[in-house]
Parts: sequence; structure tokens; C-alpha cells
Amino acid sequence: MDRSEIVSRPVTKAPGIGVSLPLKITGIVFWGMMLMGLVIAIQAMRWLEDGFTRMQQTSARNAILETVILVSQNPEAPLEQFQPPLQAIMDGSEIRAITIERGIETLTVGDESGELIFFSDSYLAPADVMTDFDRWPLTITVCQPSTSKLLAISQKQLMIGMGLLFFIFGLILQWILKRVLSKPFLEMVQTAETCVRDETARFDEKRVDEFGYLAGFINKALDSLELRQSQLNIALQRAVESERELLLAKEQIEVTLCSIAEGVITTDTDGKVQFMNPAAEEMTGVPREQARNQPIENILKILDEQTRETMAPSILETLETASVVRPRPGRILVGAEEQEISIQESAAPMRDSNGNIIGAVLVVENVQHALELTRKLTYQATHDDLTGLYNRREFERRLQQALELTTEQNTPIAICYLDLDQFKIINDTCGHIAGDELLHQLGKALQAEVRESDTLARLGGDEFGILLQGCSIDDANRLAKKLKNVVSNFRFVWGGKTFQIGVSIGVVPLTPKTHTVTEALSAADVACYAAKDSGRNRVHLYEPDDRELLRRQTEMQWVEKIRHALRADRFRLYTQSIVPVSTDRPVKPHDEILLRMLDDDDRIILPARFLTAAEQFGLMPEIDLWVLRHSLDWLVAQARDRNLRPSLAINLSGQSLSRHDFLDRVVHELDQHTIAPEQICFEITETAAIADLTHAGQFIRILKGMGCRFALDDFGSGMSSFAYLKNLPVDFLKIDGSYVRDVLNDPMDRAMIEAVNKIGHTLGMQTVAEFVENLDILAVLKEIGVDFAQGYGIAKPVPLNHWPDPDLSSLQEPA
Repeated sequence: MDRSEIVSRPVTKAPGIGVSLPLKITGIVFWGMMLMGLVIAIQAMRWLEDGFTRMQQTSARNAILETVILVSQNPEAPLEQFQPPLQAIMDGSEIRAITIERGIETLTVGDESGELIFFSDSYLAPADVMTDFDRWPLTITVCQPSTSKLLAISQKQLMIGMGLLFFIFGLILQWILKRVLSKPFLEMVQTAETCVRDETARFDEKRVDEFGYLAGFINKALDSLELRQSQLNIALQRAVESERELLLAKEQIEVTLCSIAEGVITTDTDGKVQFMNPAAEEMTGVPREQARNQPIENILKILDEQTRETMAPSILETLETASVVRPRPGRILVGAEEQEISIQESAAPMRDSNGNIIGAVLVVENVQHALELTRKLTYQATHDDLTGLYNRREFERRLQQALELTTEQNTPIAICYLDLDQFKIINDTCGHIAGDELLHQLGKALQAEVRESDTLARLGGDEFGILLQGCSIDDANRLAKKLKNVVSNFRFVWGGKTFQIGVSIGVVPLTPKTHTVTEALSAADVACYAAKDSGRNRVHLYEPDDRELLRRQTEMQWVEKIRHALRADRFRLYTQSIVPVSTDRPVKPHDEILLRMLDDDDRIILPARFLTAAEQFGLMPEIDLWVLRHSLDWLVAQARDRNLRPSLAINLSGQSLSRHDFLDRVVHELDQHTIAPEQICFEITETAAIADLTHAGQFIRILKGMGCRFALDDFGSGMSSFAYLKNLPVDFLKIDGSYVRDVLNDPMDRAMIEAVNKIGHTLGMQTVAEFVENLDILAVLKEIGVDFAQGYGIAKPVPLNHWPDPDLSSLQEPA
């Protein structure tokens, strides 16, 4: 549209422009304030009425009280004597009359005629003033004017005052608005009518108020109108070019959608299909052209995987709620020839540039393969690969649920712990393949004897567990005996040989007092070992006063004490010197770190009392890290405060070595402390080292590469010690103390020490003898050529903060 078309149109005056806008605004404000004033006046009248009522009640009570006091001061005087004082009471208030009734006497002061309010109260003469016979009942009545007369005057004054106030305010507001708003507004309307007829007409910009600013803004808009016209032509040309680009982009999008493996379907706002890619056509078995403009529920037949009920496509929910529907698994799509595939669908609304919904898009993903893989992985995560029974993790999960159930519903639950007897014979005789086949066959035989509601699991090795829900302890005991007979009567044939095994079974009832899975399995484990100790191939029924169970419970109490000691730093480090046997040899002494714990009374607890429980319940890695961290802190303090660099031997347990993350944590602690790694010597027991020789060797080689040293503790306690030694690159061999203690009396012990010492020196290792209790033993060790000695005959353990330099001069040769 050009300017000529605009000018040629007839000019019409805006309807209602003659009506004063300020008058309308004033009317709205005026009547609004009148309504608000009316509400305030009504509320104020209520307040006035309540105030007058309370004032009258207070005045009446005060008059009655003053009258009672007046009469009680002279109780035997005639009532006429009180007329002047009562008149004085009335003169100071709004009281019209006071009446006193005492027995047959009556006195009225004032006028009781007219519209009045009466307040009465009765009193009895005090006992200390009158005898019981003469005590008089006193009734006092006070008359006051009615509240309505007083309120009428106040209400009239209030209404007149508020009416005048709002009327004057309305007139002033109308005059102000007319002068400030109406006049300049009408002038701008007249200028606008002129601009329609004359292109050169402009608004007055000389005003310094908002109307002047608006006039300048409109003038600039008129000046840029022609410029906008040309710009619109250019924009139209660009729009045509953009349309061509959009068509090209649309073709690319369709090609992309056709290449997607997931089914993609778009609909309009009514849920009718507008587009389907080839994957969607293949899933549904419906061609795109046939599906176009068809309701999507006619194209997609979706069933719930569990209930097999027909489900509406998610895209309908998206159209209804205008929100994104996230992927929903657990659905089945029925395609061509009633073929079913597992899918998950998600949907999202499609919007135009203005944000209006123009349809929706549905993505259907075929998850048949992924679902089968997930089911397989879920089965593998909950079942034992060898026997097909549930594994330990699933058994513990179900046991935890059972414990919660018995706490809530007091349902009888029991567990059986089965440990095969003589199973190791089959493994050693026929090999592990035969042992695996035995477990597989035996698992099937046991599964056939339990209920579907029971959980039979392989807990590890040759151990099985059965969770019996809704089963009394007597029934569980009978089932355990039946399973024992099944195993006893089972015959396993391998390589032409027939083998017979037995089973020891522990039966434990679960009660609301059983709180944790660990506690339940510990009790079952104890009952099973009780069956083994009784002769094997037996069933042992748990009893609360079992000595073995009490021992385990004591260990569990130690567990909590140990954890508290770790949290509160209740451990203490001691040190025992390891000194050279011969002072002539240039070898440097070092000290072994020993651990103690404080009880609640700060008394020392030796490690023999708590380390067994720590090992039983897997707390040794945390203890070892605590010892390492505090030992490194002490070494840093010695270097900083005393400029000393002592060497410490720190023990590591087998549990620490078996944890794959323990090495990283040790390296981290060494990196955090600025000490030379050569100051640390880690002691590892021979048993822990050979339990996982590969991992132990890797652990030693990495830390030795950093500069740390290693000692093999209790060497010689195993029959295969020498065979494993060449695979462990340690620096020290600590000869087992059982040989050192009796070396003076037992030639075999001396021979063992000599053999260990010789082999250690051959491999470039230094030897350390433990349990050196006197100087005679030290002399024998010197004769053999042992490098170091440790024991009470050398130095007793002392607190680490009392660490002295070892005094080698005290070690004299025995007489």
C-alpha cells in the first residue's frame, strides 16, 4: 500500500473523542474511593459501637465497685446516709441512676426514666465485718444512657465529613487531569487528522513533556516510512531466495530422515500422519502414501509388554499436553503379519516461528536386540555361570528384602548354608573340570528339592545358600536334612570312577533382631562350621547361645570399635628397633612400626585383640593406610624439626595387597609427603605374597622403582617358600620367629636359619631374625651370619613420639 491510497481515504473523526477522558478517569477513581470510604466508615462504626459498649461496661463496673467500697466502710449505717456520695459518683460520669438494695432497704439516686441500660451485681458482707446472722446481701444496679443515641451523633458526623472530603478530592482531580492530559491529547488528535490529508504536516515537538517526546518520535517514523518501503521490497526479494533455499533444505532433511535407522513419523495437530521414513514403513508394514492423513492410532498398534493391553501412541499425549514425551520402554509394536518387536517411543511437539504447535514427531526405536542383550546381562549379573543358580550378589539382595519383610510383617524366614565335604578330593584327583561338572549336576539336584518361592544360590566355591521365605524353623530343619540325604546319595561318575561326597548344613532362623545381611550370613556360616566341627555331613540348627556365634559377635563389636578408632584417630604407633647383628658391618639400622589402639579409658589395646576382627571383616586396608599416612607425617616432622632421616618398616596385610586400588592410594600418599622413598620399607608376609604372586610382584616392582624397599615377613613358614622367593624382588628376608626362638636347643631350627640366610645372601637380600629374646641367641645369629636382629632382647617397643636412636653399644657378647 502506498501513501496515495492512504491520503485518498475519507477522514473520519474518532468516535467518543469529545467525551472528557479525565472525567472518566476521575469518575472511576471517585466512585472507587467512595466505595472504599463506605467500607471504612462501616468498619469505623463497628469500632465506635464496640468502644462505647466497653466504655459503658467499664464505667458501670467502676461505679458498682466504688459503691460497694462505700457501703462496706460503714455497713450498719442507713442507706439514706449514702445519697450524697452516690450523687458525687454520678456527677463524674454518664451514669443516670444508682440503686442499692440491702435486705428490705432500697435507695435510688438519680432518674431511671427514659431509654437506659441497666448493669446489676450482688455482693455478700465480709465475714470479718458482720456475723453470719447479720451478714447482708447487697445488690447494686447502675443505669446508663442507651448506646444508640451516642452512636447516632458520631455516625452522622463521620458520614458528612467523609462525603465532603471525597467530593472535594474528585473535583480537584478532574481539574488537574483535564489540564495536564486532555488538552495536549486533543491537540495531537487534530494534528494526526491533518497528517492524513497533508504529507508535510508534522507534530509539535516544542513541548518539553511526554507529548513533545511522542511528537518527535512520530515525526521520525513518518520520515522513515518511505525508506521502509524500499527496504520491504528488498526483503521481499530476499524472501523469495530464502524460499528456494528452504525447499532445498527440505529435500536434504527428507533424505536424512530416510537414512535414519529409527522409525520417524510426523503428524498434524489432529494426530493424522503426514510423513513416515522407510524405517517406520518397515516397522509398521504400511506404505507412506497409504498412511498419509490416516489417524496414527490406525497405523501403530502398540501393546504393553506386561499386560498385553493396547496402548495409545505417545505422540497423542504430546499433542494433548504440548510437552516432550521421553523414551518409554516396555512396549511392543505389532507390525505386518502380526510380527511383534520390542520398541521404545518418544515424541515431541513441532512449533512454527511464533511458537504455535503445528504438529508432532514420533521416534520409534527397535530395541529388540538391545532388550535381549539386557536380559542376558541381567541374567548373568544375577546367576552363576557354572550352575545356573542365583549368585551371591542376588542372594544377598533377596536376603536384604527378606529381612525388611520380617521386620515389617514378622514373616517366618530361614536360611540354610551348605558347604560340600570332600569336594577338594575331586578337584585334586580329577581336575577342576570334573569339579565344575559336579557342581553343575549337584545344583540341579538341589534345585529340584526346593520350592519355587525359595532362593537357591551358589555363594562361591563349593558353598550354597538357600533363602526360605514363609518357612518355620522346623520345616527348614526338615528340608536341610532332606538336602543332606540328597547330597549323600548323589553319585558322581568321572573317568570310570564313582565319587561320593557329603555336605555340612547350617540352619538359621531370621528374626526382627537380625538387622543386616552380614549378621545373617555370619550366623549361618557359624552354624555351618559347627556342623563341620561335629563330624561333617551333618545339619546344625542355630541356637542363640552358640559359643562360636558369641565369638563372631564379639568380633563384630570389635569392628565398630575399630571403625571408631579410624574416625577419631584412636590408634597409636609404636616402634621397635631392628639393629645389625654385627657392629663391624656397615649396615644402617631401622625401626619397625607397630600398631596399638586406645580403649574408652585411654588404655593400650594390643593388636592381637583387634586385628583378627579387622582381617575377618575387611578393615585391614583402611588400617594400613592410616598407619602409612601417620608414619609419613612423622618422617616429615623429623626432617623438618630435627634434620633426621630415619627408616621405618611398615607392615601391609594380604587384604591390602589384593585390593586393586590400594597401590594407587599408596603412591598418592608418597607423592603428598616430601620424603625420600628410601626411608620406607614395606613388610609383606610370605602367606600374603604367595596368595597372589603376580599381583604382589607387580606391587613390589612399582614401589621399588620409586625407591621404596621391601621385606618378606615370616619367611620359612611355608613348604614352598624357596620356590616362590626368586619371583619376589625383596630387599630383606625376615626369618620366621618360630625358628629363632628355639635355635639354642633345636639343631633343625638352626639348619633352617642357615638355609634361609644362605639363600637370601645368594639372591642379594639381607636377612633379619625375629624373636631375639636374649644375647645368647644373638651370638648364634652372628655366628651364622644373619644381618639384622629384632626382639625383646634387643629393644622393646616404645611409642613413636619417644623414638630414640638405637644404642648398639649395649649389645655385648654373652659370657
